[in-house]
Amino acid sequence: MKQNILKRIFIFATILNCSMFYAQEHEYTFKNYDWNEKASIEIPEQYKNEKEVILDRIMKIEIAVAGKNVKQYRLLHEKIFINSDDAIERNNKIYIPFGKNENVIANKARVILKNGKIITLEKNDIKEENDEEKGVKYNYFAINGLEKGAVIEKFFLLEETPDLNGKTYKMQDQYPIANLNFELIYPEHLIFKTKNYNGLAEPIIDSKKFEKKSVLSISEKNIIALNDDEQYSNWDVKLKLFRYKLDGNTYSGANNLYNFKEFATNLHERLNPALDKKEIKTIDDFCKSIAKSNDIQEQIWNIENKIKKTIAYGKYIDQKTTLSDVIASKQASEIDILKLYLAVFKNFKIENNVVFTSNRYKIPFDKDFESYENLSDLLIYFPTIKKYLTPTEIEYRIPLIPVRLANNNGLFLKEKIFSGVAMGISEIGFIEIPGTEITHDFMDIIIDFTKDIENPSVNSRIAFGGYAGLNFQPIKDFASAEQYKTMLKSVAENYTVETEYQTLTTENDGTDFIGKKPFIMNVTFEGKDLIQKAGENYLFSVGQTIGRQMEFYQENKRVLPVEIDYPHYYTRTIKIILPKGASVKNLDKFVMDFKTDINGKTEAAFNSKFIKENEEITVENTEFYNIINYPLSTFESYKAVINAAADFNKIVLIVTK
Repeated sequence: MKQNILKRIFIFATILNCSMFYAQEHEYTFKNYDWNEKASIEIPEQYKNEKEVILDRIMKIEIAVAGKNVKQYRLLHEKIFINSDDAIERNNKIYIPFGKNENVIANKARVILKNGKIITLEKNDIKEENDEEKGVKYNYFAINGLEKGAVIEKFFLLEETPDLNGKTYKMQDQYPIANLNFELIYPEHLIFKTKNYNGLAEPIIDSKKFEKKSVLSISEKNIIALNDDEQYSNWDVKLKLFRYKLDGNTYSGANNLYNFKEFATNLHERLNPALDKKEIKTIDDFCKSIAKSNDIQEQIWNIENKIKKTIAYGKYIDQKTTLSDVIASKQASEIDILKLYLAVFKNFKIENNVVFTSNRYKIPFDKDFESYENLSDLLIYFPTIKKYLTPTEIEYRIPLIPVRLANNNGLFLKEKIFSGVAMGISEIGFIEIPGTEITHDFMDIIIDFTKDIENPSVNSRIAFGGYAGLNFQPIKDFASAEQYKTMLKSVAENYTVETEYQTLTTENDGTDFIGKKPFIMNVTFEGKDLIQKAGENYLFSVGQTIGRQMEFYQENKRVLPVEIDYPHYYTRTIKIILPKGASVKNLDKFVMDFKTDINGKTEAAFNSKFIKENEEITVENTEFYNIINYPLSTFESYKAVINAAADFNKIVLIVTK
């Protein structure tokens, strides 16, 4: 998980200014919390036939203070009813939460079987699992003997760094929750700002339960499940959510803490330090090595390409003292790489804004709730061309940015001059994602029956634009030649129906073309595997030449609206050349017209038609998705558009000599 940049930019002691707290004993109210040793299974009648149910979920978070030492204690206690083979398989490992800034004080787990027998898991039941890709180790309880009708009970108690500048908790799951209880406990002189989402019950504050402490609590019963299996949706942000942040301190008089205005002022000073003569010369020399262009977007592309190819970014790299050290070492931390970009853009006199935002699939930016949790990721915006750059993602180039950061609000940091002094100001804006003009795929296919009606030759030229091309272009620069060849073969198999191709060539592969030109694949192959003989007729699976297509199934009633990654446009042309005297049937199958209209405008469509002139048949179809979010009310028409391509893929022509 990407660490919050703010926790690296601001010293923690500054974030938790000790004037905000008064000393008290370093105690927390649930220090002696434990489960009931005499466990029993009690399943409410309404849940006895469910496959899996969270019977109880208890969450407690306490901010505990001793002098200047501030700690957070977090407890999670759950009981889960297991009543299916899937639930057994899903729960045979209980992962122990343990992060970089966490200390596990207690972790316990047990299984209560239907007959009342209790299996208590011990320390020797804890196993270790390595995620080679992420370079992370996980500890978990390995559960044996789990059966239908059993209950898993677990609780963890952690000591960790406080979440005061913003935190969101999920209060709903993909399984029903019979009882939910949440408590945030904190010194009484602190004030927390909160917000509930998607129908969650309002919190209640109790100032009398504990001496000199306040308890903010939320309780709900019978929270319905929200299935996490609907394609093209954003499940995480449709759950019942609870968000909070520290907002004030009655002792010190501090209020509106962690506001965006203060953030912009402090960060501007940090990102735009005065450069000494050596740094200025180093930046000048560095800029002289960057290719010049009169086109602003191309100039920005050249700058981005130069920095990403010569300076290695790493979030765990130590911050350098000067930009001269960054360029000399060819290594940069997050704050260093951002300072370097800004210094170079200033050298080229390119206006820009630093933009902080969040992952729209996890914690979308809420413009009405000023929280530093909203500011976990960064971009650079160029007002003159209205495009964005992502400074820390090596495989991207302007105008392409990570889709998780677009279609979202962001905090735009701008520089203004007041009485000759440069200052940082901020405003919230919407981050547009590049549209279908960027991600436009073209497919040109020629199918020639003239030499052999039982084995037509197929020639496909496929141009993948924008984000589609980004799936392929960087691989050439980061993989071995053999790995790249294997990848290309795998891609080609999708369009040759796994038939061995005769020729395969590519164009515009490598990072030098990202955001500039489409990735192009040219492939030729024999079409005999697409032919079936049926008496005097030849059945030709022409639809398969456009490649496998997603078929959209929705067995249950749709609950979530549609949300896709990015707008996308497809233009396909298929030319079929028949031998003289041959006839063809089923051409009417090529005529298709499906669309999704929103507010009187067509925002998604699949349209197909054909023209026959003598022995040549030309099929043209277009498919597009102009926007990212489609309301639930349009789901059926959207599903029809998606499935139209899958239906086209199944078209079979009947060819007769």
